[in-house]
Amino acid sequence: MVEIHGHDTERQIFFYEHEFYVFSNFSSFMVYWKGKMYLTAEHAYHTEKFEDEDLKNQIRFARSAHDAIKLANKNRDKYRSNWDDVKLGVMKEILRAKTDQYPHVKKKLLESGTRELVEDSWRDPYWGWGPNKDGENHLGKLWMELRDEFKNSANAEAV
Repeated sequence: MVEIHGHDTERQIFFYEHEFYVFSNFSSFMVYWKGKMYLTAEHAYHTEKFEDEDLKNQIRFARSAHDAIKLANKNRDKYRSNWDDVKLGVMKEILRAKTDQYPHVKKKLLESGTRELVEDSWRDPYWGWGPNKDGENHLGKLWMELRDEFKNSANAEAV
C-alpha cells in the first residue's frame, strides 16, 4: 500500500519533502549556532540535549541528520535534566537562527501567508502530524509563531 502524504492547499502547507522543504530541519542549510557551524538545524537541535562537550561534538560532526538523531537517541540517559522544559524554546531559537542566516528561508516563510504549516512526517507525532495525521505538529506551530513575529515586526516598522 502506498502512503499518501499531504499536498499543499489554500489552507495548508506540508513541508516534509515538498516545495517548502526549507522548513524541514533535515534540509541542507548549514546553521551557525552558538558560535559553531552545524550541517543542519537537526544537528544543532540534538546537540542541545546534552551538556557533555565530547558528545555534543560527535553529534555536531555526524555525517547526516539521521546519524545525529541516532547518536542522540543512543545517549538518552545523558539528556539534560531540564530538556523537556526547554526543547520547544531551543527549537524556536534554532529556527530563528536559520531564518536570520538564510533570506530565502525567511522569504518562503512569509510567502506561506496565513496557511497552516504542517510537518508532513508520518513518523513523528510530536514535531509532525504522525502516522494518524493527528499529531501535535510542534515544528509547524513554531514556524507559524516565527512567521507571525516577522509579520508583526514588519508591520510595526511600516508604521
